[in-house]
Amino acid sequence: MKLLQDLKYSSDHEWVKVIDSETVYIGITDFAQDQLGEVLFVEMPEVGDEISIGEDFGVVESSKVASDLIAPINGEVIELNDALEDEPGSINEDPYESWIIKVKVSDAGELEELLSAADYEATLED
Repeated sequence: MKLLQDLKYSSDHEWVKVIDSETVYIGITDFAQDQLGEVLFVEMPEVGDEISIGEDFGVVESSKVASDLIAPINGEVIELNDALEDEPGSINEDPYESWIIKVKVSDAGELEELLSAADYEATLED
């Protein structure tokens, strides 16, 4: 399982890449894509939608199951990864390059509440 040290993680298996103090990319972890199997479709919110911590903002459908995407932070969706419409399987190939949404963060302090790579890995061992 691959983890990137410069990302933040949620216990719901999303990763957050901080671009600047108010903008992040969100995707699913390598562990999540491995558990899901072949990703067939990604249902994303609309640009302008608000996401809220702990609430679902989309769905990843795979050959095994449909799984909700759970927001790790509060914010406004400012961009979607449109490439996932044609190539949802790119999440399986490289989940850390295949971001799902770009978000303007409501409160940058929330980023400090997310897990480090080591802390996320520890949750997988429980």
